[in-house]
Amino acid sequence: MGFLQFPKRVVIWIAPYARKVVGWIAPPPQQSEDGRDQWPSRAAFLLAAMGGCAGQGNLLRYPSVVYNNYGLQWFIPYFLAVFVVAIPSLILEISIGQAYRGGTVIAFNNINRRLKGVGMGPILVSFVVVQYFTVNLAWIMNYFRNSFRSPLPWEGRIEEFYMGDVVHNVDPVPGNLTAGNGAVAKYTVYPGVALIGETVGWSAFIWFLIWISIVRGVGLTGRVVYWTMGLPIVTTIIIVGRSCSLENAREGIRLLWATWRSDQLASGTVWQTAVGQVFFSTGIGFGYFTSYASYNSKHSNAVMDAILICGSNVLFENFAAFAVFGVVGYLRRWPQDGERLGAFVVGFLTLPEAVIHMPGSNWWAFLLFFTLVVLGFSSAFVMLDAAATLAVDAGMKLSRPKIVTGLTIISFLMCLPYCTEFGFYLLDGIDRWINNVALIFVVWSELVGATTAYRWHDVVSQTGLPAFVVYNVGYFGGQVIGVAVAHGISNPSAGAVAGFGWYIVCTIASVLIASSPIIRAAGFWGKHPILSRFWYLAFYSGNQLRRDLNGIVGGNGNWKIPRFWPLLLRYISAPILAIVFSFAYPEFYSLRYDPMMIAGFILAHFCLLLILLGVILPRYYNVFIPRHRRSEGTELTVPSQPIGQDFGPNVGLQDINLEYASPPRMERALMK
Repeated sequence: MGFLQFPKRVVIWIAPYARKVVGWIAPPPQQSEDGRDQWPSRAAFLLAAMGGCAGQGNLLRYPSVVYNNYGLQWFIPYFLAVFVVAIPSLILEISIGQAYRGGTVIAFNNINRRLKGVGMGPILVSFVVVQYFTVNLAWIMNYFRNSFRSPLPWEGRIEEFYMGDVVHNVDPVPGNLTAGNGAVAKYTVYPGVALIGETVGWSAFIWFLIWISIVRGVGLTGRVVYWTMGLPIVTTIIIVGRSCSLENAREGIRLLWATWRSDQLASGTVWQTAVGQVFFSTGIGFGYFTSYASYNSKHSNAVMDAILICGSNVLFENFAAFAVFGVVGYLRRWPQDGERLGAFVVGFLTLPEAVIHMPGSNWWAFLLFFTLVVLGFSSAFVMLDAAATLAVDAGMKLSRPKIVTGLTIISFLMCLPYCTEFGFYLLDGIDRWINNVALIFVVWSELVGATTAYRWHDVVSQTGLPAFVVYNVGYFGGQVIGVAVAHGISNPSAGAVAGFGWYIVCTIASVLIASSPIIRAAGFWGKHPILSRFWYLAFYSGNQLRRDLNGIVGGNGNWKIPRFWPLLLRYISAPILAIVFSFAYPEFYSLRYDPMMIAGFILAHFCLLLILLGVILPRYYNVFIPRHRRSEGTELTVPSQPIGQDFGPNVGLQDINLEYASPPRMERALMK
């Protein structure tokens, strides 16, 4: 019996020291004034957010996109997309998370209770993507393991090693459409269904690392990100240096920095590609920017943070591109010869082939795949953390470690279909439609929801409900009609004319039937009742959101959200995303014989359904909001005044249009 007591005594003796070690490695998070967990430093938040967007796409997808659209002219649509899509959207996601102290569902509930589904969309996208993303990391771990073998096992058999030894999928029996694509003649058949042991094992390892990184909250995550961002930066610098020193690397780099093809700017493809690249690379629409910003100080500099995050992503991916273009010159693979690159080709074929020819190939293989794993891992754990934030914010009677553990186990089980002998094709189908349909619709709904539904009662109180409805029928209908006509007759110009025409007609009609506002619009727009009507209908919600957010995140010398921000969101970014979104449906029509494509298409539209369900039946999403916070966003407001204020310095009695201010209407207008 004494012998049996010995281990127990050892545990009792070690336990206090073990707790101290765990507390030092994974300290509990700090608490902000409102009791919410808080990042240990602003740098920790920035690194975590940068890790979410600066992932494998910077080293693999971006160089492949630039290669296929080589030349300096690429940067014209690229930087336009950065400034009109990425930065404005990022400012929205960070600002509302920080100001409203919650993840996406709570944040969008504060904008309008019918936008809970919009807040749920990013969580679903992240939860779906992270499951197959970890399998992609498992394939990279396979390469990483084999980088210790000499000679490298993919030497002389690049494609065979990737598809046969790593992915290890059984070739499908391809299907096809009938002549003229009128119907499905035969569906694709996937004969292989078995699990692949090594892929399952590496996936479990990745999920374990994800669990460790987020189980204790931002206190631990704030330390992890110094490694997950610091190490890849160092290793990427080394890889770029080696790549640029290869024979003939200069000619590859000249493709990007010393070539000009102005004729490419006349093609819509390069513009669409640039928007897509910036959109996916930045990481908007996945929910983690809003979730992580909610752990900031409430009055942190959100606008500066958004620009720093987006700017660092642009710098990193353009710097990392040198690694691939140096290899392109070394291998003499020129796009002029019809060569095309994709992200998988770059990561699993092009770069591994170049490594073979380098002196010390094992070292360079190790460094390459270590970098890819860490870059991917930093993107993976932030996606699961967005779902964890949702569950924790909901007030579940479980501790964060239990919630994270449960989510990790569920996610691992749900990733197993991607670890099968048809997993590569399933991944391709899910990834294509989640990105091209669900993700784009999620961000589009964020932008139009925030600039349409925020304090919409103020607009109705000033202009009347019929005018509000007619204007928005024109706004939303113009986008639908425009893309429908453009695709229907294969004429983008006709689509633009039809869409703008519908919008203009509805705008004129809405202004004519609108009541004249009791409270005049500010500045130029207040000089005439017609101008005031148009301002309330077209600009009020987005502008008032900007003003209310600036009252929280734009004080104390912080950068303020600029006046043109809501205009970019509503009238430039959102229509651009609507156009990009529309390209998905013709593509699916030509691939509808493939069950994996059908599965991805259905799953993507399930996400759309969740968003629309939240608009129609918002109470179904109350389970994700603590009871004491469900009334947020329903406060009584006075038009053009911050929430909770009556007439103030910006609106006084001199701004009331007494000609239209009958007592009943004054009461209705000022108490909405």
